[in-house]
Amino acid sequence: MAANNMKKLIPTLLILILAACQGAVTPFPSTAIQASENTPAQAPITPDSELIDTPDTAGTLATSPKISPKDGMTQLFVPAGLVKMGGMDILMENDELPAHDVALDAFWIDQVEVTNGMYALCADSGGCRLPVKFHSDNRDEYFGNPEFRDYPVVYVSWYDANAYCEWAGRRLPTEAEWERAARSDDMRNYPWGNEPPNGENSNSTNIVGDTTRVGSYALGASPFGALDMGGNVWEWVADFYQPKYYAESPSANPAGPDSGGLNHLRVIRGGSYQDNLFDLRTSNRGYEIGPDPKKLPNEDARYGRSSVKLGFRCAADE
Repeated sequence: MAANNMKKLIPTLLILILAACQGAVTPFPSTAIQASENTPAQAPITPDSELIDTPDTAGTLATSPKISPKDGMTQLFVPAGLVKMGGMDILMENDELPAHDVALDAFWIDQVEVTNGMYALCADSGGCRLPVKFHSDNRDEYFGNPEFRDYPVVYVSWYDANAYCEWAGRRLPTEAEWERAARSDDMRNYPWGNEPPNGENSNSTNIVGDTTRVGSYALGASPFGALDMGGNVWEWVADFYQPKYYAESPSANPAGPDSGGLNHLRVIRGGSYQDNLFDLRTSNRGYEIGPDPKKLPNEDARYGRSSVKLGFRCAADE
């Protein structure tokens, strides 16, 4: 993934001041997929982190989590309410403006990022392509290796993430839903609050140097109990990317612009294990090239780009 697509650069001097204060690949066919023999035969266990009871905007406890029968994912209920969407800190960029209130209907969000073991279930069933590559940043054998079945799947394009969520009976979250699940209705800069990313709240700033088991950072939980919404891997969301969309988006249940218009770009959120305090902010909007349905099935552009730093989680309607 090209660096200038993954994140927007800011002056090095600003980062230093803040710190002082504190390739194209051949796609697999989309049918008749068989994962490696090392792929787990059932969904991986849910993370060890305890679920967090968080009051919703009405002051009552949110609906209890539920478990997806398809892949074993724990889904968290996010009640209807407002999200203060957009940049409200010194690092805000133009595509995060204007900051605005958005009303959203209730929805469910995956507690963690989709794992290798979960994705293998879809691939085994023929519902998903295999990941474009099977290694991670520093591990030659990653996808299909039982040691990493509970780690986030990577090297999946937007096409692949969308196919998985449909197979699982869910969907990709909208950009607005992702931000509400990460920050609730307050103006926190990170899912866990306003403290910068560190080794206690997130897999970030290249401290680990690769992905970690999903749900490993309980101190990084969002107000609704979602884990790894800052760091570990970037996450695909449903929306096309347009830098000026916030100036024209509806005030209720925005679903993103009608079409990309810019090389089929799709929004990515949350930052990765390599990224710093800028990229992990809940308001930061990244982007990557999504699928081009006009291309032939044997063309890479049909499916879009993937990356060693990019995965996803799903959402569902109430």
